[in-house]
Amino acid sequence: MSDVPISGVRAADLAGKSPGGNSFADHPLVQLTLVRFREFVREPEALFWVFVFPILLAAGLGIAFRNRPADVLQIAVVSPDLAQSLRQEKLLDVHPLELPAAEEELRTGKVALLAEHGPGGAVVFRYDDTNPEGRAARLLADRAIQRAAGRVDPVSSSDELVREPGSRYIDFLIPGLLGMNLMGSAMWSIGFAIVDARRKKLLKRLVASPMPRAYYLLSFLLSRMALLVIEVAALVGFGALLFHVPVRGSLLELGLLCVLGSLSFCALGLLLASRAKTIEAASGLMNVVMMPMWIASGVFFSSQKFPDAMQPFLKALPLTALIDALRASMLQGAHLGQMISQVAIMLCWMVVCFGLALKLFRWR
Repeated sequence: MSDVPISGVRAADLAGKSPGGNSFADHPLVQLTLVRFREFVREPEALFWVFVFPILLAAGLGIAFRNRPADVLQIAVVSPDLAQSLRQEKLLDVHPLELPAAEEELRTGKVALLAEHGPGGAVVFRYDDTNPEGRAARLLADRAIQRAAGRVDPVSSSDELVREPGSRYIDFLIPGLLGMNLMGSAMWSIGFAIVDARRKKLLKRLVASPMPRAYYLLSFLLSRMALLVIEVAALVGFGALLFHVPVRGSLLELGLLCVLGSLSFCALGLLLASRAKTIEAASGLMNVVMMPMWIASGVFFSSQKFPDAMQPFLKALPLTALIDALRASMLQGAHLGQMISQVAIMLCWMVVCFGLALKLFRWR
């Protein structure tokens, strides 16, 4: 069996022996790590989802939610005298309509607000109070009507606009996408590779070789750490160059956070793949674990939007801890000492999941 190739590695190599000598390149751990790289680069889909997709997503959302002047809100007005007053507000686009047409426009979402005169001459505003545009249109319309009626503000005010990098949506988004990408690439790369090898009986052949079993699992971690450098540099560099996303914290500490987060998800992926025998089973388990974190861990919007009762559970998720730490480092310039709770959560997930995976892992 010593000359039979095993997933691109000869059994002689796994034993630490090679017909050409005993150089470092012939070490079984080096050979297994190279196998992980070859498997990755030979899959164009994997390259796309790990490196290209996050950048495309960041570019699309960054352009869609870029800094721009305030939107002009569409409103419908039934009374002609109201229309004259409301046209004084530059942020309102006033459409004089008959009542049935105005109601239809409001019902279909074409306008954010309907204004009309009610009983006794009072102004009636119709709008959806759960719609931010409706609430904003109501405030603007009321301000315009009151000023047209002669209201004088008792306290003068002025606006001072601040557009500082770090407060934009793209600044919020890049650390979230980075955390999401670290989770997905770590879990899928380890989980699928192990389950696929188990399905093809490669694990059975590897365990029969003289290879130390720890080398096989360690090769996944080494390959992940090497790819991690490119993965993080590509996304953070893209955000910094194109959108001027700030990195106010230490690059070394940012790298340590990424390594810790990646190791946590590697351990979780190893745990999920420890018993699964089919790709379908592994895919189902990983989606069940990752989908709630995609939604609730603050990738695209703040996790603070969820009810207070859920906050302790959300904060205990590894992706929430990683994203919160990444945002604190990149946007606030926080150091590791200020992120003890997030670091502790990721360490706990890494140690517990890795320990359980070693106990539950099956080679056959």
